[in-house]
Amino acid sequence: MTKHVPPVRADKTFRSDVLAGLKAARKSVSSKWLYDDVGSHLFEAITELDAYYPTRTELGILETEIRQYSRLPGARGAMVELGSGSSRKTNLLLGAFPDLSVYMPVDISANHLKDAAERVRRAYPSLAVIPVAADFTQPLGKLPLLPELPVLVFFPGSTIGNFERAEATALLRSLREAMPGATMIVGVDRPKEEEVLLEAYDDPAGVTAAFNLNLLQRINRECGADFELNAFAHKAIWNADESRIEMHLESLTEQSVTIGADTIAFQKHETIHTENSHKYDEEAFSEIANQSGWRVLDQHCDAQSWFSVYILQSG
Repeated sequence: MTKHVPPVRADKTFRSDVLAGLKAARKSVSSKWLYDDVGSHLFEAITELDAYYPTRTELGILETEIRQYSRLPGARGAMVELGSGSSRKTNLLLGAFPDLSVYMPVDISANHLKDAAERVRRAYPSLAVIPVAADFTQPLGKLPLLPELPVLVFFPGSTIGNFERAEATALLRSLREAMPGATMIVGVDRPKEEEVLLEAYDDPAGVTAAFNLNLLQRINRECGADFELNAFAHKAIWNADESRIEMHLESLTEQSVTIGADTIAFQKHETIHTENSHKYDEEAFSEIANQSGWRVLDQHCDAQSWFSVYILQSG
């Protein structure tokens, strides 16, 4: 009836990814590694901040359009959630889908995933909950679903914006191949005033800074590195040419860091690029969806046109 997707091998893969990124001419570490258990909890705290508009704006759209989503075929079959994120969004959909048979959260953080799945089991005891600890940015093959069930993919939080445009297209294509015939609800952040964006990604309370700096703490803990956290600072930049917010960790001084037998040199003000958050208007995202084999069925925005929620159909 099912087959299991193996969990992420964060031990070897994380270390090799970190070293490759830090040895590159322009240092970077993939944003997926921000989400260990501590990072996942810090991100949940970010979503509660007044400055962080995406979560509440997307939630408002979902609440307004929930009756339409409840009529999608997958609402009476299996819902696959990519990233076990905001419980408020998940509960909104699960509460509106009384005929749903299977809920499958997919997340890179195994412990965070376990906690999220357990909350859903307690709240919906008649629902089959099948958590999958996996990196959904990698090919998933056939997910462990009952083949006769229609599938609804829930991809909230504008996570699609964390990928380069070509990567986003490849990811959506991979998901279509893994779940042919599926419908998708996907949240997409839109371009807006620079000051709104910068405050959302560099909040006055410093929670986003703690989230970003936690990556260095994770590298220290899991890779035997000796990063001094107070020698780096969180930095958010609006890159208008690429229509994206960039998050960086800036070295405050010239320094060297060791990771096992490797030494990484930093110039003063040199950065580690840790995350992108692309902002797509309707034309740009529709092009990505079409190129990856998904068809846009509908799109809903908030009153300020800050955020969009799309319904996609696998081609």
